[in-house]
Amino acid sequence: MAQEAGLDFSKTLRVAYAFSGKAGAADIALAELAQTEGWYGRRGNLDKLPLNGNGRLTLADKATGRVLYRTSFSTLFQEWLGTEEATRVSCSFENVFLVPMPQRTATLTVELDALQGKPLASFAHDIDPQDILIKKTKHPAPPHRYLLKSGQPEGKIDVAIVAEGYTAAESEQFYAAAQTAVDAILAHEPFGKLKDRFNFVAVALPSAESGVSVPKEGAWKQTALGSHFSTFYSNRYLTTPNVRLMHESLAGIPYEHIVVLANTKTYGGGGIYNSYTLTTAGHTAFRPVVVHEFGHSFAGLADEYYYDDQYEEFYTPAVEPWEQNITTLKDFSQKWQDLLPSGTPVPTDPQGRTASDIGVYEGGGYMSKGVYRAFTDCRMKTNEARAFCPVCRRAIERLIRFYTE
Repeated sequence: MAQEAGLDFSKTLRVAYAFSGKAGAADIALAELAQTEGWYGRRGNLDKLPLNGNGRLTLADKATGRVLYRTSFSTLFQEWLGTEEATRVSCSFENVFLVPMPQRTATLTVELDALQGKPLASFAHDIDPQDILIKKTKHPAPPHRYLLKSGQPEGKIDVAIVAEGYTAAESEQFYAAAQTAVDAILAHEPFGKLKDRFNFVAVALPSAESGVSVPKEGAWKQTALGSHFSTFYSNRYLTTPNVRLMHESLAGIPYEHIVVLANTKTYGGGGIYNSYTLTTAGHTAFRPVVVHEFGHSFAGLADEYYYDDQYEEFYTPAVEPWEQNITTLKDFSQKWQDLLPSGTPVPTDPQGRTASDIGVYEGGGYMSKGVYRAFTDCRMKTNEARAFCPVCRRAIERLIRFYTE
């Protein structure tokens, strides 16, 4: 039994919570504890955060207070709190996190931030690894096929590519789409040069019906994960509310990160940091979109596009965003200041600048004013961009090395 630093690496603790509330108020409730075999997350940097995220999870030994494991995340619930609907009604969202099993009683603390980094809610509870009500999940793994296996799961970053809206008869169609997704991700640096640090496994969850739900068309399908468009009434936003079911369905598969492929030609998708990516496999923009959304869910990169009609501003000049590819200039030294050529004006006027010129260009994080990005275009800005910009590439590489070194 692999044990180190107070952790039992032969087991994963899967913790499910309900995050609920409305704008300005939130509640965290424990929904379920489950145990699966093996631990497929990182083995180093255990007590450090990869990024600050919009929320954090800390596992600490109860007797000594020593931090055993930390990670960060974002959630659909926190996004929803910034919508107009959240001013009128309360809603509940499922969230699931994977942590290594402690060897003895430990305290697990969840912290949530509101928009603009303000503390929103926190919740702490004890984990007794001998608790008889921790559910033991041992059912057979679903149909799956490795598309890239660089080594044993314990030493790699394990990504599950999951079928949604593919019937059992369409499994080969799904495997082909999953291979396209993997090829698209690895065609982008730094994923390509560091591909030997990844395993990609395609998981053919069967759906009763082909396709996914499109509410604006009145089309509701019976699918493996119950995903649908029109999240937050945004027609292109594709998510699943059934996060617990998604993780339960993957029991028996080594995974840390999840990419869900929807069997539809309708354009859309979504990516939530350290939660999942969900995108459509039938649209002509599938390749750039799956890479873009993986930039969110894997690397915590922000969107670099912007509008002039946001309901609520996501960022404030008083707070430096935790995302590495945008800045409010509150603490620009944390970002790409070291990459700027001497004499580069901050902010930078895009007039006369080329696509390869690094600068500090206004517009990003959905806001046309007050938020800045490093390049005029990037995979995190448009589907037409050919690659991640150098700032995004550096952020991704730092994270890959954090997980694997």
